[in-house]
Amino acid sequence: MKVLALVLALFLIAIQAQLWVGRGSIPYVAHLREEVAAEQADNDQARARNAQLQAELRDLREGLEMVEEKARFELGMIKSDEIFVPVAQPASSAGSR
Repeated sequence: MKVLALVLALFLIAIQAQLWVGRGSIPYVAHLREEVAAEQADNDQARARNAQLQAELRDLREGLEMVEEKARFELGMIKSDEIFVPVAQPASSAGSR
């Protein structure tokens, strides 16, 4: 009976040793959780920066299109591969009787 108790005590010590020391131990798992939290924070910062850069890029693209549209209508801008055909508008007869 003493041998059985000794064997069970050794198994209990081995299991406890694995729990407190080694690769699957509680401190190691806590350390990994801290690393994961730090990486998630870095990822969140990177996502925020990417969203900011995408917004800036969208503003630049739309801004250039708006500048080009304004130049076409107000200043008569024509690209080098385009042909400009002026169209005369008929005079309105609302003011004359």
